[in-house]
Amino acid sequence: MEFRLLGTVSVDTLTGPLPLGPAKRRSLLAALLLSANTPVPIARLTDCLWDDTPPLHARGVIQGHVSRLRALLVGADAEAYGVELITLGDAYVLRVPETLLDSQRFEELLMLAREQRSPADSVLMLKDALSLWQGPALNGAFAGPPLQAAAHSLEESRLATVEHLALAYATLGEHNRAASVLRAEAVAHPMRESLAAALMTALYRAGRQSEALDWFHRTRRLLADELGVDPGHELADAYALILRGDPGPDAARDTAPDARRNTADGPAAPMRGPGRPRNGSGSGTGGGSGHGNGAGIANSNGALSVARPVAERRAGPDAGAEPADRPGDLISGTGDGAGAGANSAPALPSPRPLPPPPLINEPHPTDLLPRAPRGFHGRVPELAALTRAAAGEAPVCLVTGPAGVGKTALALQWAHRNPAAFPDGRLFADLRGFSDSGEPALIEVLREFLLALGVAPRRVPESVPAAAALFRSLTDRRRLLVVLDNARDSATVRPLLPGGTDCVTLVTSRHRLEGLIASDAARPVPLDVLEPQDGTALLAGVLGEERVLAEPVAARRLAGLCGGLPLALRVTAARLAGRPQRTLAGLADELADERSRLTYLDVDDTGVSASLRLTVQQLPPDAVHQFTRLGHHPGSHFDPYTAAALAGTDPVTAAAALERLATAHLVTERAPGRWMLHDLVRLYARGLDPAAGPEALVGVLDHYIATALAAADTAEPGGEPCFVLPDGYHRPAAVRDFTDRAAAMSWLAAERDDLALAAVAARTAGLDDRAWRIILLQWPRVVWRVRDSWAPLLELALDSARTENDPYAESRVINLLGWVLTEEGRSAEAVALLERSPALARQAGDRLGEATALINLAIVQAEQGGLDLALEGCERAVGLAREECDAHTEMLALQHLARMQLTADRPQDALRSARTALDLGPEHEEAARRVLLLIVSGEARLALGEEDDGIRLLDLAAAEAEAAGYDEGAVRALEALLRVTARTEYRKRYEEAVRRLADDA
Repeated sequence: MEFRLLGTVSVDTLTGPLPLGPAKRRSLLAALLLSANTPVPIARLTDCLWDDTPPLHARGVIQGHVSRLRALLVGADAEAYGVELITLGDAYVLRVPETLLDSQRFEELLMLAREQRSPADSVLMLKDALSLWQGPALNGAFAGPPLQAAAHSLEESRLATVEHLALAYATLGEHNRAASVLRAEAVAHPMRESLAAALMTALYRAGRQSEALDWFHRTRRLLADELGVDPGHELADAYALILRGDPGPDAARDTAPDARRNTADGPAAPMRGPGRPRNGSGSGTGGGSGHGNGAGIANSNGALSVARPVAERRAGPDAGAEPADRPGDLISGTGDGAGAGANSAPALPSPRPLPPPPLINEPHPTDLLPRAPRGFHGRVPELAALTRAAAGEAPVCLVTGPAGVGKTALALQWAHRNPAAFPDGRLFADLRGFSDSGEPALIEVLREFLLALGVAPRRVPESVPAAAALFRSLTDRRRLLVVLDNARDSATVRPLLPGGTDCVTLVTSRHRLEGLIASDAARPVPLDVLEPQDGTALLAGVLGEERVLAEPVAARRLAGLCGGLPLALRVTAARLAGRPQRTLAGLADELADERSRLTYLDVDDTGVSASLRLTVQQLPPDAVHQFTRLGHHPGSHFDPYTAAALAGTDPVTAAAALERLATAHLVTERAPGRWMLHDLVRLYARGLDPAAGPEALVGVLDHYIATALAAADTAEPGGEPCFVLPDGYHRPAAVRDFTDRAAAMSWLAAERDDLALAAVAARTAGLDDRAWRIILLQWPRVVWRVRDSWAPLLELALDSARTENDPYAESRVINLLGWVLTEEGRSAEAVALLERSPALARQAGDRLGEATALINLAIVQAEQGGLDLALEGCERAVGLAREECDAHTEMLALQHLARMQLTADRPQDALRSARTALDLGPEHEEAARRVLLLIVSGEARLALGEEDDGIRLLDLAAAEAEAAGYDEGAVRALEALLRVTARTEYRKRYEEAVRRLADDA
């Protein structure tokens, strides 16, 4: 037996593939296999099987598919292979040995290939790994968003393996084979630049230069036509390699010494750029001298020519001379330093297609970059994004992110990885936009740049506009990198932008600098926290792999406690590096205490708190106030309404403050109107104003109560409010308005986790009157997804109600919890709980609560065979609802009473109860309830011998269910019809409804 995900989702056996059936069932199998041997909750499976709002009967559909899949596996003797599909609570587990799953074998072969010392052995294993693929991953399944993501991830792994195989072939010198495996994938993925670049290189190494160049131009045109972008540096570098006739790194190392010995001036002569005096000195109209340091000789404007390697001069008619409009073209003098005018200038050397490597004493392009960061890990997508952003004309690349996320490290890593791309030099300036020492004057930054480019000190203009103009002029026709680190605003950056179309500017900032995006088409590359594996790798880079491998669980825990923030990880590693006797687990235990975590993440003058303090100092007072209050939020995310409740303002003011905080990267907008705080930022914000905590908490709890009330009222307008507002209630300045039931239910779903966290925070703070209300107000969502693990949260609500000694609250919570337990199959627990609810409701004077309690208790009693007690309870519930004139509760009680009366062989009473309930409901009453009442009425007519009327009512119920998309009701109605008639039409409609229920077609 073999399970396949790398191609069509299938189960292969000795007798052939199992007949899995529809796409939804294959999706279910794929979801279980992707998490093999791990419980997969029904909620997760629902997301995998539907890409939009799931149907009401989603659980039933999944259960049907599981049942059919289990039967197929049992029929194929899966148990003999160690395969078993089991149910664990509200989840399913497919137990399967990893050797039977093709995706697991694929990963194992990749791991083994990476461990081989011999490229030939790697080739064999990589080919075996790729042979497992039989088509696109997860083919034949209906891929909801989680499965789409999984299929994409598998495909990315396959493509990376193809590139790895080609590299192994290249190492063996088998370039034609490398080209062969790459070509097929490059055709299938024509805009994947890494594939195109690798194919070009392989073709060139195989002696197929024209094909390689043709592939470059084809890809370049496609990128321009489809995406409107230029080739990235990876593709451009491959193209440049071919044009240079580069024989490869090994050949270049072998031939370089001979090339240097054959220069025209002999072994010790430095390579000269155009117009440079042979002896390194001379005179010009502007005065000054040059001494072989690349400064050149001053012209009449005081600008200096900067010598550049001949190979980097632009091709064209003037390739052998400096352009007339360039600084440095007014140089005069002879080869021996005697200035005799322009006519006596030495002849310029002709450009060579491939110059020899520079000698040690040659002039080098200006390089002001700090050293490359040590221990840099991860950031592969961001580095690739920078390369793409730098591929256009005069690009301005903007790396943004919160304090400590590693913006400078990323910028320097990228800059040091691409030295050949900037033959005219690399400039760097720390603009100190978030520093205690303040920002440097712009004229000082420009002065440093101009001096580096060879301008004489006395010729540097004194004003910023003049200096900026000279800087743009000097860089107009150069290939230069300018790194502007820690910029505070767009205005600071603009005067420092170079003038050349081949220059690249790389800006880092804690602010989004949207003005720079608008004015200079800056291309943002946002930077987020590190993934867990990269955070662990960063620790290993500082502490050593042995120490991290000795405590892998503690290392992952440390990375998690640092929230993936590189600065926090480096501080943590610094604390451990000098203390070899200290364990990672011990430090993790210390960091687990939120009260002292930030203290542990500061060393000397470096740390998370110091970085955040400098960012907050730049904020206006209203944004600081909002920021400090956000630190007291008990949940994981917030919208303007929540932020306003925390800060005691209104949503408009809060939204403006959130935008300001987002600009400073103190909050992150994960979705439109949905913001989040990094854990360490939250701790810092909370510490700025700890005394505001109680007030902020009450504000946000009461906001949740008000919003949940509005959501419940919109989702179930027939339901009566379940409680009065708590004492000391703080009414929010504004409450979200829900336009329809879908919007209300969507909010309840999106906020479920945060509502739970708020309830826990309320209970911890002794605000039990808020805790049970916040939980209970989610009842429309509980009813909608009753088996979605609500019991623990409702038990918390019950504890809060009992702490408050509030019988009203206790009864209401028990009613909902008892029903949930019943649906989960925990009938004995439900009865024990529900039996106490009616008395509690009576004690509280809550007659409608008592009616609801009696209904829920009756349902369980009927299931356990206590039909008489159930009937009595439902009848009492009907009476209580009528006394309170509540049609909604009366209709609910009558619906269950009618079903129990029919079960008790009292069809006339059942018909009467159903008719009364239907008369109570308005025209827009929920379709499902009306369908159920029509089914009970039809079955009652049949029991009374009134076959025509019974069939008519059941036919009406089936039609209304089909029209409403209520397939469960359609199946029930048509099942009842087929018991009394064999009409082909009903059989066909029944089979179609069953298929829809199983496949959601």
